[in-house]
Amino acid sequence: MVNEIPPILEVGGVLISSEILTEYFCCDYEKCKGICCIEGDAGAPVTMEEIAGIEDALDTVWGDLSASAQSVIDRQGVAYTDKDGELVTSIVRGKDCVFTCYEGDNCLCALERAFRNGQTGFCKPISCALYPIREKRFSGGLVGLNYHRWEVCRDAVKKGKALGLPVYQFLKEPLIRRFGAAWYEELCEVANLFETPKD
Repeated sequence: MVNEIPPILEVGGVLISSEILTEYFCCDYEKCKGICCIEGDAGAPVTMEEIAGIEDALDTVWGDLSASAQSVIDRQGVAYTDKDGELVTSIVRGKDCVFTCYEGDNCLCALERAFRNGQTGFCKPISCALYPIREKRFSGGLVGLNYHRWEVCRDAVKKGKALGLPVYQFLKEPLIRRFGAAWYEELCEVANLFETPKD
């Protein structure tokens, strides 16, 4: 008998939307071309610590950024406060992340590319790495994780379903980066209590 998953679970002091366990996802860069870097109405949420890491990497990635992005950074820095009062990465033309660079038709993160090439010690904001999970911070230090649906990621949902890859498994590396290996093991134990739907 399949257990009915409640809407919200608690894992290691973190509130988890059950959809993180039941929905499928796997980025399909061949289809989307990294469109998440250039769509939306605000930048990626960042912490003060991440801003410091970005600023340390800025000289390394500067040549990979567009002239428009360089101009925005010169004017307002690598981050700004959005309409919701959150610190987010700076954007160009109201949507493109300033750290977007291009390889053929694909949009890439200049920060991540430099990190993977061993040029910097900072990868990219954890909010980017965790997508389609969105983190919400509540008063008292409580953290919640929600699954975010976005039309531009429809091919990622299809690919995830084809592979049978739930969101939490697709995001194993960034979830461990954010919460630690022991926490992720606990998440897997919780997930194993339930059967993920196949349709």
